[in-house]
Amino acid sequence: MLTDTAIRRASPGERDYKMADAGGLFLLVTKAGGKLWRWKYRFEGQEKKMALGQYPEVTLAEVRVLHAAGRRLLASGIDPMAQRKAEKKAIRESNELPFRLIAAKWHGHWKDGNSPHHVKATWSRLEANVFPAIGDRLITEIEAPEIVRMVKAIQDRGKLDIAKRALETTGQIFRYAVAHGLAQRNPANEIKPGDILKSRQKENHARVDAKELPALLRAIEVYQGKHVTRLAMKLLAMTFVRTSELIGARWDEFDVEARRWNIPAERMKMRTSHIVPLATQAIELLPLLKQLSGNSDLVFPGERDPKKPMSNNTILFALKRMGYGGIQTGHGFRGIASTLLHEQGWSHEHIELQLAHAPRNAVSAAYNHALYLEPRAKLMQEWADFLEMTQRGGKLIPFRAGVA
Repeated sequence: MLTDTAIRRASPGERDYKMADAGGLFLLVTKAGGKLWRWKYRFEGQEKKMALGQYPEVTLAEVRVLHAAGRRLLASGIDPMAQRKAEKKAIRESNELPFRLIAAKWHGHWKDGNSPHHVKATWSRLEANVFPAIGDRLITEIEAPEIVRMVKAIQDRGKLDIAKRALETTGQIFRYAVAHGLAQRNPANEIKPGDILKSRQKENHARVDAKELPALLRAIEVYQGKHVTRLAMKLLAMTFVRTSELIGARWDEFDVEARRWNIPAERMKMRTSHIVPLATQAIELLPLLKQLSGNSDLVFPGERDPKKPMSNNTILFALKRMGYGGIQTGHGFRGIASTLLHEQGWSHEHIELQLAHAPRNAVSAAYNHALYLEPRAKLMQEWADFLEMTQRGGKLIPFRAGVA
């Protein structure tokens, strides 16, 4: 069976070669450097090869879902390739549809994996705020200014959070339409919330702009100070936890097999436990940190007293030494992640849960900390991949949001 690590490390050779998974699924690594998913199967005695996308646009987990769906079709006597061609033809021949109808199709697809309450609340917000403005318009005729007017009208009613969610959900519906051949472009993607909506509060933690992020990541990578401090900054960027939550980390909080960091309630600002899904890049840092921490129970023991965590100012001073004094703070990584993930279309609810911003009370606390772990794990892996590609390329690399 393939692993993400093996795939990422696969390098092109003098000729194309295959990396097998299971059930005829394999990754074709081309001599030009491409990594293409293929599925070899037989239908009515004829051997066929079906393209299932390209890595990393289609992840290992995603291609296995596609592979399983194809095998179910095959088991029922249907040729998966013929079925896909028939579906594409039906889409091309379909008439243009109003936004409301496509929103219903999106909602039916999206609701799987979301809580009944969230599913109902999302549809109610569409009916109350979006459909009155653009619901009956053909989706191919809707332009960005119409969406801006709709969102600003919601804001003018004093509903800033609902306005942001309306823009986010509208963008998700357009992405669904584009993916299914029902629209050619996503006008909501041309609108950034900060360009049209008021800010709820002033940003108190200094952080770089998106265009300055590549330089910051490269500066961290070549930091000349202590190795453990450099790794702390890398892990902070990948996980965007609070600085205090990072430096107080203990080894018994990490479950490498489950790919999770379980922060107990007593160490959280909201006093409720928090789960941080760990990307492959974060897990690869742990053995290095283990060597540096020695026999300490702490991941980041203090230099003078290893029984206490490193100072709260360690990362701040390191950033200052790198030339980012007053420009970037440890807490600022949270703001960077929140902004870019929202702009790239990830679910507001998933981002807020991962930031541990979710409303807390006696009933919801135990429920929320483990909510949506699967999409949050995907979010965290793609965020780490984005940071890695951005740092290596020296420029901001666009990344695809795969979660609604």
